[in-house]
Amino acid sequence: MTTTEKNEPYGLLRAGFPFLKTIGMRRITNYPYDVAIDSDERIYVLLRGLNQAVIRVWFFKDAERLPDTFEDIGSYGEGEGQFIWPVSVILDDDKNIVVSDEALDRITFFSRTGDFIKSWGESGSEPGQISGPSGLSFTSEGNLLVADTKNHRIQEFTSDGKYVNSWGTQGSDGGQLSMPWGIATDNYGNVFVSDWGNHRVCKFSPDGKFVSSFGKQGNGKGELSGPSGIAVDKYGDVYVTDTDNNRIVLFNKEGNYVQEFIGDATLAKCARDYMLTNAGANRLRDMADLEIQKRFRDPRSVRIDDKGRMYVPDYRSFRIQIYQNEVIPLDETQYAPPRSSRSLLQE
Repeated sequence: MTTTEKNEPYGLLRAGFPFLKTIGMRRITNYPYDVAIDSDERIYVLLRGLNQAVIRVWFFKDAERLPDTFEDIGSYGEGEGQFIWPVSVILDDDKNIVVSDEALDRITFFSRTGDFIKSWGESGSEPGQISGPSGLSFTSEGNLLVADTKNHRIQEFTSDGKYVNSWGTQGSDGGQLSMPWGIATDNYGNVFVSDWGNHRVCKFSPDGKFVSSFGKQGNGKGELSGPSGIAVDKYGDVYVTDTDNNRIVLFNKEGNYVQEFIGDATLAKCARDYMLTNAGANRLRDMADLEIQKRFRDPRSVRIDDKGRMYVPDYRSFRIQIYQNEVIPLDETQYAPPRSSRSLLQE
């Protein structure tokens, strides 16, 4: 990393990325599918299960305690402000909530307080029509990028649903996609897509031209199997939900493998309070393999907030695992230029 465009650092000192806390528990955050975090540290948890679809709102500072009542947005169904199979939740610049629904082929908008604003979407495969929409991301111009999963393409719309552009066709060559799922943009407007069927990440320019891809099918370092959610932080690092391998894989901006996360959860405060009043549950936990209990089970998404915290909806463990990135940006005096391996050996 040597560029200083857009005030990027010359390099990064990756000091650590420790587990921070767990929020949620069974019956409270059943089957968390995605999460969004606003600048006031409100956490919007998208829950999706059998005959269940709702956004549950928490505050980060109160996330470990069990509130007396929950603030819920939306509900299960086909009417206005309802969902069947919601996939992605994001926020626009006005903190309005935007949700994709792969069953109803529509995009729904709510105000920050949960009031229904609008929805749009037409089923089909023609330009401007969608089939099984999943990942969402806004461009710097305020347009909405939609992973049009079953049509194997990315589409761009205005916030009112007017068609702007699309790219991608079904296949495995450069620029082609197979069931794209997650979508995210970097500081330059480049678009990163988790290409689920091809087990890779594809990078496109802001206008949809193919740039590169990284990752291949497998379970080794830098390999992927059924990648779903994706996020890009302010330094250009790319976080991929490697669902079938039950982990999050971190790549740098060049697409090189950095590290993986397999889960390191502790019991949330609300879960501890519940356990203290349930003798049977304590007996069962005492008999369990606690190493397995810490790990991710079928993670579906990953999000990064403006404080460098990573949120992972741990789908089949009914919780959100949160980690803190301890990265330090380096300036020109702190980051040496590349040197040959021989010069390194001579030191």
